[in-house]
Amino acid sequence: MTQALEQARRAAERGEVPVGAVIVAPDGRIVAAEGNRTRELNDPTAHAEVLAIRAACAAAGSERLVGHDLYVTLEPCPMCAAAIAFARIGRLYYGASDPKSGGVAHGARVYQHAQTHHVPEVYDGLAEAECAELLRRFFANRRSGDAVSTLT
Repeated sequence: MTQALEQARRAAERGEVPVGAVIVAPDGRIVAAEGNRTRELNDPTAHAEVLAIRAACAAAGSERLVGHDLYVTLEPCPMCAAAIAFARIGRLYYGASDPKSGGVAHGARVYQHAQTHHVPEVYDGLAEAECAELLRRFFANRRSGDAVSTLT
């Protein structure tokens, strides 16, 4: 989760919502580490999880990431939760919950639908306070007009 938090901080420095994601291969190697880039890429699908899944799949030479772990600083949205299922990621670890836009424990609860063909093991609350605080400060700074650099 430490690496995912670093990616989230980097995203914040770019003016992106500070969400970071890291994918770990079954042998323990980090195969992808990304932060949100929706504004930078003008792409609403450029969430940290999706970017990390794309990079990990490219590295694996496969659209499946069986046995891989995904660490993300915020509960995935429904789009990302579905992408995680499509990629067949084995375990999902996330930090802060997202009652407003989450898709795992809140909102759509993607993995509870019968149409979901693969459900990863889900572990929530990893470094939850630090992940939530990073998001809280980011949005407080945006509301007050302060520089993003005060996050680090």
